[in-house]
Amino acid sequence: MSAAVRGGVSTPDRAPGLGRSFGAQLASTGLANLGDGILGTLAPLAALSLTGSPTQISLLSAATWLPWLVLGLAAGVVIDRVDRRRVQVLALGVRAVVLAGGAVLGATGGLTMAWLVLLVLAYGATEVFADLGATSIVPDLVPAERLAAANGRVIGVQQVANNFLGAPLAGGLVVLGAGIGFGAAAALAALAALVLAVGMRGDFRTAPDRADLRRPNALAEVREGLRFLFGHPVMRPLVISGSVMNVAFTAYFAVFVLWAVGPGSAIGLTEAQYPLIMLGFAAGAVFGSFLAERAQRWLGELPAVNSALVLSIGMLLVPVLWPNPWAVTAALAAVGVTNTVGNVIAQSWRQRLVPGHLLGRVGGASRTLGLGLMPLGALAGGVVAEAYGLAATFVGAVVVSLAAWAVLAVQVRPQTIRRAEAELSS
Repeated sequence: MSAAVRGGVSTPDRAPGLGRSFGAQLASTGLANLGDGILGTLAPLAALSLTGSPTQISLLSAATWLPWLVLGLAAGVVIDRVDRRRVQVLALGVRAVVLAGGAVLGATGGLTMAWLVLLVLAYGATEVFADLGATSIVPDLVPAERLAAANGRVIGVQQVANNFLGAPLAGGLVVLGAGIGFGAAAALAALAALVLAVGMRGDFRTAPDRADLRRPNALAEVREGLRFLFGHPVMRPLVISGSVMNVAFTAYFAVFVLWAVGPGSAIGLTEAQYPLIMLGFAAGAVFGSFLAERAQRWLGELPAVNSALVLSIGMLLVPVLWPNPWAVTAALAAVGVTNTVGNVIAQSWRQRLVPGHLLGRVGGASRTLGLGLMPLGALAGGVVAEAYGLAATFVGAVVVSLAAWAVLAVQVRPQTIRRAEAELSS
């Protein structure tokens, strides 16, 4: 079978299927992310009934991402040592218990801002293990030439479940009460664990030497992952620039609800309307998830990533310059398309350029920086908004993101990727 090659990626004329095991992984991802969508929208809306402080609202975003900073490296070692399917099942089971506790608090009127932050923090801890297991297992489930397609499907399902379904559903559940919302999310987490446990068979450990599993030198394994990451010509600038952009984007969206919701806000949405505006982002993300593989073929990897990042960052100015609900929805749709195209290709880079037995550790180290620093962005967004206004937070996030993109564009060139691929295969 012949294949076309562009931008260092071989694309067969007739692509092989993604397989039944990947289907189980995708179904579990969809169920888990439906619960994510409910919680991600329910938590800030519930917080609005408890406080009006931008700083306290931003604590929810900080609590969401802080576990990556604390647990990311250790979780990477675990993912590389044990069965990646079982890690996901256990993490989703614990998540169901945590959310069930939130349902009890919501139903009994015991929910406070402190309890809400702690609940989101515990939820984030389960997400570290579940997400690392999910992304690290994909290369074991699909052919290498279909990684972009598989990652696109995963991101597409995540966006549909989170924003198309979960966010609007949360808007309805918040009317019924926080207890019902948390209970629905708990049931979805339990079902996601069951689907993965029943629908996927096999042992998904990738350590090259099983004897290493009996030698608990975790610190040495962490150092190995860090050494590979920071010595890699593609992964290092990708992770550093991506981390800076994540911090800026988190600062932006940590206080976006205050710009969008309420009679005194710039956009003027109600609490029930707020989830609907995010449907634009979700629609764009779904389209982008299917477009990514084609964009990679048509433009090449680097032009696709660079174009996507610049457009995604630029569209964040629209809510500031034109706070019209329809204009903001359209801009968020464009952000969804371009951001997803960039994320799919970047994730495929990691899965393609990192050896299988290091994927957990490199992924953990990458997310420790990329996601673990996001609490700083959330808190910075709240502090800047409190001192200088919401618009200052939004414009500052755009400026910082453009600077991070410029560094990435200078350091990663086509020849950089080709050399990294050659070294991996040698």
